[in-house]
Amino acid sequence: MIGSVFGLVVGAGTGSENFVDVNVPTWAWPMLVGVIATALLVDLLVFHRKAHVVDIREAALESVVWVGLGLAFTGVIAWMFADQGQAGPAAVEYLSAYLIEKSLSVDNVFVWAIVFSHFAVPREYQHRTLFWGIFGALVMRFVFILVGTAVINRFKILLLVFGLFLVYTGWKILRGKDEHSDPNDTRTMRLFRRFVPSVEHYDGQKMWTRVNGKRFATPLLAVLVIIEVTDVVFAVDSVPAVLAVSREQFIVFASNAWAILGLRALFFLLADMRERFVYMPHTISALLIYVGVKMTLAWRGFHIPVAISLGIIISFLVVGVLTSILANKRQAPKH
Repeated sequence: MIGSVFGLVVGAGTGSENFVDVNVPTWAWPMLVGVIATALLVDLLVFHRKAHVVDIREAALESVVWVGLGLAFTGVIAWMFADQGQAGPAAVEYLSAYLIEKSLSVDNVFVWAIVFSHFAVPREYQHRTLFWGIFGALVMRFVFILVGTAVINRFKILLLVFGLFLVYTGWKILRGKDEHSDPNDTRTMRLFRRFVPSVEHYDGQKMWTRVNGKRFATPLLAVLVIIEVTDVVFAVDSVPAVLAVSREQFIVFASNAWAILGLRALFFLLADMRERFVYMPHTISALLIYVGVKMTLAWRGFHIPVAISLGIIISFLVVGVLTSILANKRQAPKH
């Protein structure tokens, strides 16, 4: 039984003539995991070995590096599948998935800002907390993607279910009904405090501390738990959205991984700038509604080419950013 389920999951592959049909080399997964692990270790042990406040300049530089690496991996994808005649389509699917995940993750960044502010997490401890949050998110996305591709390829009716769910979520965001609640007043935190002995004070970057010889969780562990739970909630939206443009597990996970890896730097860059991106919720809403419609149409056998989807996604992002910039200029006081 377990063997058959495992075979279903890891053997899901593409499963559709409307997406790239490639054979992923045996060395591809170890290579990807190795590159991701190396990037994380360099970031943690070299650039952030000592706790410090990440300023705007450092965050901007790191964001450029992470986005550059994510975009550069498009070339790696093209090179990997060039001998199979799928260099272009595979690269387009990866880039489309990367842009969708990156744009949908912006809202996640603002939620982190709310959580850190609510728990009064010192700024010098926030990067280490996000490091472990990102690590957990990568593991959970890996599982979500493997299972998601498998069940969609086996049960086509889920295209309709996921598609309608994405349309509903996008409409809810557009109507302004996606407000975030008090992170301290959630079922997750009530269960956490009930079963995990905790203290209210911080002990450096430690998740656990000792008081009178007994072990207690610090507020950083509670914050980490909330970050992981919120990522699961966001993954319910983003993973089906990405699966609307690619069904190849390697491409989907690679795009998710590179988009997520840059979120820490993006957080320190954008955390205090939510009010400046006035039209980003509308952009996220439009993206979710579009990919939801695309997935619903795919259930009926109508497939929108990924290259066209890429153009639509880029157009949404450009319009969202430009309109936000123009809105800020109109609201700025005249000197």
